[in-house]
Amino acid sequence: MGEIPDYQTLMLPVLRLAAEGDTTAASAIERIGHEFSLTPDQMAQMLPSGKQALIANRFHWANTYLQKAGLIERPRRGVYRITERGRELLGRNPDRVDNRDLAKYPEFQKFLSRKGSGASVAVGSSLIEAAHATESQEAAVKGGLSPDERIAASIMELESALRDDVLDRIFEIEPISARARFFEKLVIKLLVAMGYGGGEDASAFHLGGRGDEGVDGVIHQDKLGLDPVYIQAKCYDRDTVISPEKIQAFKGALDDKGATRGVFLTTGRFGEAAEKSGRRSQKQIALIDGLELARLMVRFDVGVRVAQTVSIKKLDEDFFEE
Repeated sequence: MGEIPDYQTLMLPVLRLAAEGDTTAASAIERIGHEFSLTPDQMAQMLPSGKQALIANRFHWANTYLQKAGLIERPRRGVYRITERGRELLGRNPDRVDNRDLAKYPEFQKFLSRKGSGASVAVGSSLIEAAHATESQEAAVKGGLSPDERIAASIMELESALRDDVLDRIFEIEPISARARFFEKLVIKLLVAMGYGGGEDASAFHLGGRGDEGVDGVIHQDKLGLDPVYIQAKCYDRDTVISPEKIQAFKGALDDKGATRGVFLTTGRFGEAAEKSGRRSQKQIALIDGLELARLMVRFDVGVRVAQTVSIKKLDEDFFEE
């Protein structure tokens, strides 16, 4: 009987399984159980929350990290396979693959640093790197992180991975025409969840399609429809850079509507020229790129749900002073 391997130990076996062809999580976990001689009780051992098997959770994180490093990919929901980069790594016949190997790839470094803006980026990244440089609680303590810091680092990591998962799931919708329609409706739901239109679905309308006159939706901020916010939604590849011409076209559509406020949302990103075009306008135009979109979806519970709630308790000094 072996021990349940940690998620870094699972990285190389997961990569090897992905090299055999398209594989699913269920089949991969079963084969990993055989490879490490895990007993039925070990395979069934749950996380403290009781919501997921421990081996499945560790497989998930090994899989996620390999994806973020570009070593494996997910061609469709629930299916994984190796990439050319992954084959190149296997070709070196490594004895082990862990976070130190993944940190050599810029995509993985970007994933770790994608935690916010300003000083929080560096702090968040360093905390996560320190947390994953160790496996045991004792080692983590020796690494200088307080329990509160380890909790904060884990939360940031979970949310970063979830934001990537949200965007990945959008891109899995096929065909592309259905994905575009879904995205147009998604952004309206998001803006309503953020409080636009008083947070009422009845105030929001999807307009995308033929004859939409350059806008994909509108949310009325008041009951009489005197203060509309028009929406433009563009579901492009993550690396697609929105041009200033797209912003100018949206401004023109707002002019045609006699509107002064609009929100341009995309799964791509805005180039510097597009951002300047958005700012240099008498109209109020908010630009939301893919990363910000995913962050807002997680924050306002659109397309995500609470998987687990943890209560952190502390001493009540007032109780002992009565």
